[in-house]
Amino acid sequence: MQIVTMTELARKTGKVIKALDKGKELTLLYRSKVIGTIKPERKPKVMTEKKFKELEKALSALKPRKLIPRNKRDEVYRKRLEEKYGPRVS
Repeated sequence: MQIVTMTELARKTGKVIKALDKGKELTLLYRSKVIGTIKPERKPKVMTEKKFKELEKALSALKPRKLIPRNKRDEVYRKRLEEKYGPRVS
């Protein structure tokens, strides 16, 4: 547990927020007396190996199976435009 004084709470709110985002509990001091604890509302998300594998699998499903070279991609695009709109597409 980390100790925070009232002065630090007022002046260094960014550090307090970062500590709470990390899931740390803070002890609040006022005039050398503990007046309470500050706990984060939500627990930080932890990336487990199982979740990482699921994410990796989902990303691999989005990745194209083979990449088409730029010049070939332009040819395919031009051909599809001509099929859809006719041969006079500029």
